[in-house]
Amino acid sequence: MNSRTPTVILDGSLVGAGSTGDSAYWEGLLYGLGSSSCDLRLIALGNGNSPPSDLSFGSIQFPVSQSQNRRLWNLVRFPLLARKLKADVVHTQYNFSPLFRVPVITTIHDVSFFIGSDWFEPRDRAILQRMIPKSAARAASIITVSQTSKREIEEHIPAAAGKVEAIYNALDPRFSPPERRQAMEILEGSLGLKAPFALTVGTRWPRKNMKLAVQAIMELGESEALRLVVSGKAGWGPELEHPRIVRPGFVSRFILGALYAASEMYLAPSFHEGFGIPLLEAWAAKTPVICSKGGALPEVAGDAAAVMPDFNVSTWTAAIRQLRTESGKVSALVERGEERLAHFSWSDSAQKTIAVYKKVMQVDRS
Repeated sequence: MNSRTPTVILDGSLVGAGSTGDSAYWEGLLYGLGSSSCDLRLIALGNGNSPPSDLSFGSIQFPVSQSQNRRLWNLVRFPLLARKLKADVVHTQYNFSPLFRVPVITTIHDVSFFIGSDWFEPRDRAILQRMIPKSAARAASIITVSQTSKREIEEHIPAAAGKVEAIYNALDPRFSPPERRQAMEILEGSLGLKAPFALTVGTRWPRKNMKLAVQAIMELGESEALRLVVSGKAGWGPELEHPRIVRPGFVSRFILGALYAASEMYLAPSFHEGFGIPLLEAWAAKTPVICSKGGALPEVAGDAAAVMPDFNVSTWTAAIRQLRTESGKVSALVERGEERLAHFSWSDSAQKTIAVYKKVMQVDRS
């Protein structure tokens, strides 16, 4: 009888890479898997990157290879290493190499490249629309991060129907925002920033629609004295400038926590999100949230955010004014945010992901 422990190889190439939501997903999932009881051998393969020193992955092995060419890593190096390590199942994301000889589970966070024609550069959008359906057709199973994304994947990629499992994201276990007073001291000392301000976070991509948050703040009168902090990577696309707009760029987790904790409100104006981790970060910082109806944001928000019915600037400006004047509404949103946050756990997500691994292995061996 073969008593070898089944082996799952995970793509760890984005761990510690600072690739915003994608890195957050893999780091959180590996944390959850490493903290869970599991009778599988789990190996995460890094491509020149090592696990974060401030986050434990438990018993998960993390050997590091090196390939300066990321395309070469994805297409050739990763499949060869998986074969060498005797993988029974591989877990990666989006597009994957046809060279794998074992079942592959791919995580597709969203299919916004099918939904918004101007949210991507034309070349990138064409590649995604061509390649992701091919990988979805070859995949043994597909994991996504919300029921909304599951519906959209099955709608736009017919070959994915019946193979998609929705498993929620959760909060980075290292995210620990300070109390508001301490947060303001941190920000004044590091950024020279003083209250009051609202916050929006994200890479400047057209899909994030951050200009709506800027326009809503610009529509406020000067006497209302509310600034907007726009934090995140540069991205691409036009951006609006205004004296009350502060752009600190991509900041450390420590400063980001202070920004959330010191802000009067968090604004999430995206046209589309597959999940929306910033909502969880705002709730953890006891900050009220105003979000759009884009993608999975209403699903994640539940009753713990003010969900806007449209993308009109005047609608958003009115909602901002309401939060600034109605302390009862703020308190209610903060309380519901803390309650809602408890619904998202990397431990729970890890157990559901392990169930997908085992289901795929059982199907493959039947």
